[in-house]
Amino acid sequence: MAAIEIDGVTKRYGDVVAVRDLSLDIAEGEVFGFLGPNGAGKSTTINMLLDFVRPTEGEIRVLGRDVHDESVAVREHLGVLPEGFSVYDRLTGRQHLEFAIESKDADADPDALLERVGLSGDGDRKAGGYSKGMAQRLVLAMSLVDDPDLLVLDEPSTGLDPNGAKQMREIVREEADRGATVFFSSHILGQVEAVCDRVGILREGELVAEDSIEGLRDAVGSDSTLKVRVDSVPEGVLADLRGIEGVAEVGREDHTLRVTCDSGVKASVITTLESAGAEVEDFEMEESSLEDLFMAYTADKQEVEA
Repeated sequence: MAAIEIDGVTKRYGDVVAVRDLSLDIAEGEVFGFLGPNGAGKSTTINMLLDFVRPTEGEIRVLGRDVHDESVAVREHLGVLPEGFSVYDRLTGRQHLEFAIESKDADADPDALLERVGLSGDGDRKAGGYSKGMAQRLVLAMSLVDDPDLLVLDEPSTGLDPNGAKQMREIVREEADRGATVFFSSHILGQVEAVCDRVGILREGELVAEDSIEGLRDAVGSDSTLKVRVDSVPEGVLADLRGIEGVAEVGREDHTLRVTCDSGVKASVITTLESAGAEVEDFEMEESSLEDLFMAYTADKQEVEA
């Protein structure tokens, strides 16, 4: 059973179409990255997924249930970290979690949740004195109450320092490992690339790409860069490398060569260098990042948020 089924969904606000004919299936246990420039329709889609906004056309099912007709039953199995959530200044961190636990009628240990998100020792402080990153950790802990079957995380790394972001990524993978589905929306593409099994890219309300990161590379014909360090650069070898089918560009900086090429010709590049008399001391393949792929799908019409 798919954890999320979005079938032909369109959302209009008067003459403005925020989401157009969106169809998307997300499998149980999958970590799915949902991307798009500002104004692409991501927030509208998430709000429809949570039944905060109703689609003009189409249907949405979560965990086999219609999100509107069975919204109460759906929410019992959801954990949500919404973008821009404000904590209650006068309540302590532990009181926030106790409220979330009571709301779900769950049997959970607030101290264990605080420890899991890195707030051990801060539970008795009023949340009004938390930093932005601490507040984000607290809301993440609230989303984890009662081991939800589906986590919807909207910009989960907001305010987090590198250690906090790393901890958040580890929690996402742990949740997926226990069988939860994670719907992960973020403009920090490195975070998405680190944890997601597949991604979908929305542009102007339409889904323009949906695949694994490797699948997106193949779809846009994205070249890789082979970085090779050699003891010497034999005369004529650069021309030989440029003559290999699948090699787009060859650059040199001292004894380091950068060969832009298809992934499948790496062995030919190394063999050509060694046959010419160069000793290959080290090499690594640099694949196109998710940011590069995102730009390929969206930069012709939109600017990526810095």
